Order: sequence, then C-alpha cells, then structure tokens
Amino acid sequence: MTNDDRVVSSILKEYGLDSVIENYENGHINDTYRCVSNGKKYTVQRINTSVFKNPYVVMDNIERVTEFLKKKIVAEGGDPMRETLTVVKTLDGKNCYTYDENNVFRAYYFIDKVNIIETNDCPENMYNTGKGFGHFLKLLNDFPIDTIFETIPDFHDTPKRMEQFKKALEENKSSRAEFAREEIDFVLSNENRLSLVTDGIKSGDIPLRVTHNDTKTNNLLFSQKTGLAQCVIDLDTVMPGSMLYDFGDALRYGGSTAAEDETDLDKVHFDLDYFEAFAKGYLEETKDVLTPKEIELIPYSVWLMTFECGIRFLADHFNGDTYFRVHREGHNLDRARNQFKLCKELIEKEDKMKKIVAYLM
Repeated sequence: MTNDDRVVSSILKEYGLDSVIENYENGHINDTYRCVSNGKKYTVQRINTSVFKNPYVVMDNIERVTEFLKKKIVAEGGDPMRETLTVVKTLDGKNCYTYDENNVFRAYYFIDKVNIIETNDCPENMYNTGKGFGHFLKLLNDFPIDTIFETIPDFHDTPKRMEQFKKALEENKSSRAEFAREEIDFVLSNENRLSLVTDGIKSGDIPLRVTHNDTKTNNLLFSQKTGLAQCVIDLDTVMPGSMLYDFGDALRYGGSTAAEDETDLDKVHFDLDYFEAFAKGYLEETKDVLTPKEIELIPYSVWLMTFECGIRFLADHFNGDTYFRVHREGHNLDRARNQFKLCKELIEKEDKMKKIVAYLM
C-alpha cells in the first residue's frame, strides 16, 4: 500500500466508508477517487489547496448552493439526488475533512447512468449546454447572494485583470515583451471597452447572482435516458458574480471552431450557429428572470470573456508561465493570439449576435 493509499483509506474511515477504491482518476485540479461502500457509490476528492487557498469557504459555498437547489428541484417534482450534487458529511458532521494542510478531502454521492460530453461537436450539444446552465441560473434566481463568498477574489473583474497585465508588461520578467508588440498594441487599444459589466454591478443595473465560472459542456452530466443536461458539476468556483461571465465564457470556449491553443489562426473562427444554439437553450430557461441590461450585454459578454482570457494568457507569458500549464515554448503567447483572433471576429459579428438575441427573446 502506497502512502497515498494510506491517506485515502484513513479519509474513508472518517466518512464511515469501506476502503474499496473502484478506480482512480487524475483531474486537472483535484484528485478524484471512486469508492464503493456497502453497495453505494461515492466520489471522493482531494481538494487542490494550491488553487483553492481556503477549501472550507469553497465547501461552505457548495453546501449552501446545493441545499438550496435540492429544495427547488423537489418543488419542480425532480430528483434532488440526481439533479444536483449531494455533499456527504463526515461522521462528525463536517462537509470536508482535513488530514493535513495538503490533504483536504470531500465526498459526494456518485450519480450514475449519465454521460459527460468532453467537446462540443454540434449545435445540439450547445443547445443542451445552454439549457443546463440556464436552468441552474433560474433555480438560483432568488438565492440569498450574501450567504456565499468569493473563493477567488476579483476573478472576472476585467479592469483589474488589465492592471495585472500592465504590471506584467512593465516588469517583463521573461524578457518576452519585445516579441509581442502587435498583441500589446491590441490589448491597450481596447482598454476603454472593459468596464461595462463591473460598472453595471456597481450601479445595480446588473444583479449579483450565483455564477459557476467554468461553464464548459464537460461540467454537466447528461442523462443517458433523455440526452438532456441533468446536473451541473464542478462547483468549486461558485460565487457571486454576473451571469454575463458564465454566458460569455461558455461561448468563448464552445463557440470557437478551434482549440484555444491552435496556432493556425486561419482555423480560428467564431461560429454563430453555436452561439444561436447555446443562446436559445439558455434564454428558454432564463428570459423571464434576466434584466434588460443583462440581455443587452449578452453579445458583448462573449467578447469580454475572450479578451480577458487573452490578456491573462499574455500576462502569464510575460511573467514566465507561472500560472497556466504550458507544453511548449511560447504556448501562452499562442493562446493569447488565438483569443485575440476571436475578439476581432466577435466585434465584426456583434450586430448579428444582437439580432439573434432579439429574435430569441
């Protein structure tokens, strides 16, 4: 038995579970284990405390959101054990267990008879993804937002991301700035477009809502029976924010015709069919709860999240690749160029996107 196996076995005892590991997965952020105990299945995860500095706030947010969702799902006549995550408590009633500072664990009941779609390969998937995340927002429309907290402060405060970019540019720790002059000029030329959402939140025109902050298709479980989105997962970054962050990020990733590190920019385009499919599903669920300002800024949100991601990639390139994992020299610069190509196309297509939103409303 390895030391890691001993740690996991010790953790399972804190939950009153038998030490039977069905299989092991290496996730991008957290280590994930599947456990079978007394005929029931569980997902057990080691929370990455390097990414989530305060895992207890993360778990408190998740517990509050999922318990709220359960009540809403029951009121709709749904199955709360399948349509949202269920946090399993330790024997002494805690929502996570600390073995040591590097080993903080949590457990969920495992949801079976579902599929995970890793990549969007058709408008139908985008439509179902939009409905899934839209339903999530609708159910949480009246959630008491002051009861959850920012797990990553200023995560989507784009003006502050610009300040961080300028600092990275000024310090230029990697001595790479001279080779990215065109990208730098593009970033600085768009500085005046960054504050529409943050200004709207400050003025009250844009309400704070529960946001997911990683609205990719593979963060949904799809029913094997119906093919529809059934449960939103990966709730580590649920926190107060704007729905525009979630909408924009979903299309930043899902609306592109290429991977975000594709170097052949001729392959990188924004697909309006995917935008319309996602928006259709999302607005079918949310049109009655969104404010006029939120609806107005939906097309802009895609540009904003794409631009923000691009300047984060470029800043990390200047900082020496200290945040995003890279696999080749200039990987973050390639990513930034990719995102900026999308940004330019999104500006050209913004009027068409506005007409699509107006039609769907």
